[in-house]
Amino acid sequence: MEGLTTALNAVNDVLWSMPLVFLCLGAGIWFTVRMKFPQFRLIKDMFKLLSPGSKAADGISPFQAFATTVGSRVGMGNIAGVATAIFFGGPGAVFWMWVIAIIGAASAFVETALAQAYKIKTNDGEYLGGPQFFIEEALRAKPLAIAFALATILGPGILMPGVHINSIASTFNQAFGLQELLVGAVFCAVLALVICGGVKRIGTVAEYLAPVMCIVYVIIGIVVIGMNIGQVPEALGLIFTSAFGANEMFAGIIGAAISWGVKRGVYSNEAGQGSGAIVSAAAETSHPAKQGLVQALSVYIDTLVISTVSALIILLTGVYNVQGADGSMIVNNVPSLQYGILWVQSALNDAFTGTIGGKALAIIIVMFVFTSLMGYYYEAESNVRYLFKENKVPLWIFRAIFILSCFTGVLVNGEVVWTMGDSGVALMAWINIVAILLLSNKSIAILKDYEEQKKAGKDPVFSPEKLGIIDETGAWAKYQNQ
Repeated sequence: MEGLTTALNAVNDVLWSMPLVFLCLGAGIWFTVRMKFPQFRLIKDMFKLLSPGSKAADGISPFQAFATTVGSRVGMGNIAGVATAIFFGGPGAVFWMWVIAIIGAASAFVETALAQAYKIKTNDGEYLGGPQFFIEEALRAKPLAIAFALATILGPGILMPGVHINSIASTFNQAFGLQELLVGAVFCAVLALVICGGVKRIGTVAEYLAPVMCIVYVIIGIVVIGMNIGQVPEALGLIFTSAFGANEMFAGIIGAAISWGVKRGVYSNEAGQGSGAIVSAAAETSHPAKQGLVQALSVYIDTLVISTVSALIILLTGVYNVQGADGSMIVNNVPSLQYGILWVQSALNDAFTGTIGGKALAIIIVMFVFTSLMGYYYEAESNVRYLFKENKVPLWIFRAIFILSCFTGVLVNGEVVWTMGDSGVALMAWINIVAILLLSNKSIAILKDYEEQKKAGKDPVFSPEKLGIIDETGAWAKYQNQ
C-alpha cells in the first residue's frame, strides 16, 4: 500500500504542478476581463433565471441542472476539502479558494455556454453535451475530445467517487458506531436505484435534495458562528494575513496556501474542470448564456457560502492542524485526528456539547454525498454515451463499474482516495481549460448575442447558425420560430 501511495502522489504532483494552478487562475482572469466582469455585472440575471417550478418537456429544467451541479459541487470538497486545504496550506488557503471561485465563475460561464451551444438531442429526447462535444465540433480535435471523455470517465466515474464513500463511512462509524463496510454497501445499493433511472430521475432527486442540504448545513454553521461571534474578526484576519505571508507563523507556506487553495477550490466548485458544463448541457433553455449565468451562480453558492461556513466552523473551534513544508507541524491542535471530515464532525460535537452535532453532520453528509455522486455519475455517463452513441451495453457495464468504484472508498485509506480524486480533477482541467481558452471568441460572441437581445427588450433566443454552429440533431429547433 505504501508503494501505491507513493506512486499516486508522484503522478498527482506532476498533474497538479504550479502550471495548472496558474492556468486555472489565468483563465479565470482572462475571461473576466474579456467579458467585462459578467460574474458581477449580471448577478441579478443569475437569480432571475432560476425558476424552481419550471418543468422541461425535453431534458431537465434549468433549475434541475442547477440543483444537480450544486449537489455535485456541494459535497466533500466543501467540508473535507476545506479541512485538507487548511492542513497543507494553512488558513490562507481559504482566501485562495475564494479567489478561484470569484474569477472561476467566469470560466464556469464560458464552459457551460459552450456546452449548451454545441449540445445534441438524443433519440430518447434528452440533451447531451459537454467539453467532449464542443472540442470535437468547434476545435475539430476529435482525439482531444476522446481524451477528455476518457479522463471524465476515469475521474468522476472511477477515481473520485471513493473519496465520498470513504467520508460518509468514517462519519457514520464515528457518530453511530456502524461498520464502514455495511454503510458503504447500503449507500451504494440506494445510489444504484437512482442512477439507473437516468438524468431525469437524477435531476428530480437533486431538485429537492440539494436546497434542503445546503440550507440545513448553513443554519448549523450560522449557529456555530453565532456562538463564537467575538472570534470571527480574528478568524477572518488569520485567513487574510496567512494568504499573503503576513502572518509569521504561516509565512513559510505561502506557496502551499495558493496551490492548495486553488486545488481544493477547483475540486470544490469545479469551475474550469468541465464537469458542471456536462450537467448543464442537459438543461432545456432558450439561450446558452442563460444556463451559463445560472452555473456561475452555483460556483458562488458552493465556495463563497458553503466552503466559508466549513472554514469558519474549523477555525473558530480550533479543531485543525497545519503541516509545514518540511513535514513538521506548525499547528497541532488535534494531533490524533486525521485531516478531513472528522475535523468538522469533532468541531460540531464540541460546539453542541456531546455527539448530537456529529450525528446531525452525519445525516447531512448523506445528502451531500448522494447528490455529489449523482452528479459524478451523470458526468461520466454522458461521456460513455459520447463514445458509444446509442449502444446501451457499455452504459450498463459502466453503471456496475461506477458502483464498484464507489464501494472501494471503504476498502482503502483516505489519503489514497483523495490523491486519486485530485488526479481525476487535474486530468479534466488540463484539457478543458486549454479548450475553452482557444474558444474564447465563440463564448464572448454568445454572451454578446444574449446581451444585445436583452437590450432590445427581447427574451434572448439562440440561433446556432448566427454563430456558425450546425445544429444537426435539432437541439435548438423549437426556438427558431420564436
